[in-house]
Amino acid sequence: MGIGNIGLPGLLLIAVVVLVLFGRGKISGLMGEVGKGITSFKKGINEGQQELEQEASDAAKDVTPEDEKDKV
Repeated sequence: MGIGNIGLPGLLLIAVVVLVLFGRGKISGLMGEVGKGITSFKKGINEGQQELEQEASDAAKDVTPEDEKDKV
């Protein structure tokens, strides 16, 4: 009998206890904050990927040999 063997009745009991302890309002507020955090995290990931793609495309555009760069 470990934590990995909770099952559906155990999860329902835990959910009821949490609901009784914290109330519906606090739980919905907490879930709203979790949702905002996930959205913010995804937005940050997408912005980071766009930055990396932009840097890669900028590096690919500059094909001037190194010795030519020094002359300019």
